[in-house]
Amino acid sequence: VAFDGIEARPVEVQCAVSPGMPGFGIVGLPDKAVSEARERIRAVLASLAIALPSRRITVNLSPADLPKEGSHFDLPIALALLAALEILPREEVAQVVALGELSLDGKLVGVNGALPAAMAAAAQERRLLCPKACGAEAAWVGAAEVIAAPSLAAVIRHYTGEAAIEPSVPGEVEERD
Repeated sequence: VAFDGIEARPVEVQCAVSPGMPGFGIVGLPDKAVSEARERIRAVLASLAIALPSRRITVNLSPADLPKEGSHFDLPIALALLAALEILPREEVAQVVALGELSLDGKLVGVNGALPAAMAAAAQERRLLCPKACGAEAAWVGAAEVIAAPSLAAVIRHYTGEAAIEPSVPGEVEERD
């Protein structure tokens, strides 16, 4: 989602892996933090022993005319890439609204906006995938199932059926550093 004040507007994250000069580009009016996601994602995938192919990777954030700001696009971009590489099931990834920043070791860092993102997920009748630190806050919406993961590795295990993550329940919101 992209934030317009306190409103969360849906953003579709598309990923194509095609022949050509190896590269990783993000299009669709990304700001600097969104553009830097490719470096964080490369580092995380390397730490998980997932090699990027020697192909052209293009990520499109649609609608292209809506400005995309913030590091919370890391997780949805990583999910789209992993689905394009057939590591995650595309159909399941397509049914989730996701937000979260990735640290270089793959941990999901809490971000602002989990509550409006959960409201947007509920409006679209989808699940919300977010960092564990945001799960209790997002679960207060009640109309959307919230999956709060500690890391990208846990997300991969969840979607490949190795270790399911239990849905979050409303609770006390943790203070973030």
